[in-house]
Amino acid sequence: MPDLHTFLIVCPLVLLAGFVDAIGGGGGLISLPAYLLAGLPAHQAIATNKLSSTCGTGLATFRFARRGLIDWRLSLPAMGAGLLGSWGGAHLSLLVDAGVLEKVLYVILPLTALLVLRKDVLRDEVPQPTGSERRSAWIAAAAALGIGVYDGFYGPGTGTFLILAFSLFAHMDVRSANGRCKAVNLTTNATSLLVFLRGGQVLLTLGLAAAACNMLGNWLGAGLAIQSGSRITRPIILFVLLLLLLRVIGVY
Repeated sequence: MPDLHTFLIVCPLVLLAGFVDAIGGGGGLISLPAYLLAGLPAHQAIATNKLSSTCGTGLATFRFARRGLIDWRLSLPAMGAGLLGSWGGAHLSLLVDAGVLEKVLYVILPLTALLVLRKDVLRDEVPQPTGSERRSAWIAAAAALGIGVYDGFYGPGTGTFLILAFSLFAHMDVRSANGRCKAVNLTTNATSLLVFLRGGQVLLTLGLAAAACNMLGNWLGAGLAIQSGSRITRPIILFVLLLLLLRVIGVY
């Protein structure tokens, strides 16, 4: 049973992580270090983080769906592709040194930041020609497959990369991209959580308390993202990319 000190470290940071994750993805860059900072062993930290993040992402997904920002029929290919990619990436991680990917991220992160700063990326309104929905869905699925591999292999910032890919390549407005990102993330998180629960690595008491905080953060963040669109999403994504860069170079 975790002590009070553990709850006082984890819960506020996980609330912040949920807020950030709902707007721009990448909440795990805050929540996972919070569990490690509280002294949890790595496997228990990852597993318990999956419980809180799955609950929070589920609530954010519900809020986006209730506003009609998730077309479930068109989202299913991306959700399925994300599952396959994550499964393949997890197995690939057993064969390849994660340090290889960290070196690649030195190039990817500044390029991604430049993309975020472009005005034609992360737009609030994206005009699409009639009949483009199916093409958009399959492009999103291809992006989810590739980023799903990254999620299984390494993981941090997955939601951020999904939002950017859906906006840039599938030509979605930022609210729809965020909504579909949540649907894909919910699918992959829930699948991982089931694996960890079966392995007995989840600290349920701490995880459920953190889940309540994460859900509050996600609820507040989703509302702000729906209301403000790219005005709030763009700076949050830049913040997440900075956190990811600091993580890669070993600052925390």
